[in-house]
Amino acid sequence: MFTFKKKYFLIIENIKDIDLRNIKLINKYTIIYRNTDKIDNINNLIKFRRYCKAKKIDFYVSNDEKLITILRADGLYISAHNRNLGLVKLKQSNFKIIGSAHNIKELNTKILQGCSSVVFSRLFKVKNPLKKGFMGVIKFNLFKLSRRENLVPLGGINLSNLNKLKMVKSNSFALLSEIKKKPAKLFNRLF
Repeated sequence: MFTFKKKYFLIIENIKDIDLRNIKLINKYTIIYRNTDKIDNINNLIKFRRYCKAKKIDFYVSNDEKLITILRADGLYISAHNRNLGLVKLKQSNFKIIGSAHNIKELNTKILQGCSSVVFSRLFKVKNPLKKGFMGVIKFNLFKLSRRENLVPLGGINLSNLNKLKMVKSNSFALLSEIKKKPAKLFNRLF
């Protein structure tokens, strides 16, 4: 059995990472396109964006103001390393802003940038040896109680610990690497 949340954030690096035909629930999903290496063909991105709009899936672009206007995206995803406070002007032009943070200092920066939600990483232990430390469910819940921001847990969420999200005091969660590793099994549980 799977725990239901109000919103699911799916972070993809390529539009081929996800098959939108599997998504059946309306207004529950947000796709964050975060491609740092090579941008997909712009025409394919426009088609993908249109399909997201038809399926009522929010579409955000990571750190690229120009691409937001070309794709007419719903908003901007600001990564943790982006500290540009000039991005607040996008909020005035009806773009929603989501941020990413790993610690309190980055979280405070995201608040100054005008983020409506902040993806806070790492909830569970990850296999990457370069990324040490994680919060765990109890620490995340205590931290969330001390903050007013809408915190979205990310990091280490996979099929084996998906049910632990029932205990997390958040109305949403975000997935990144599990989408690429086992999309068929994961999508059967989510969709």
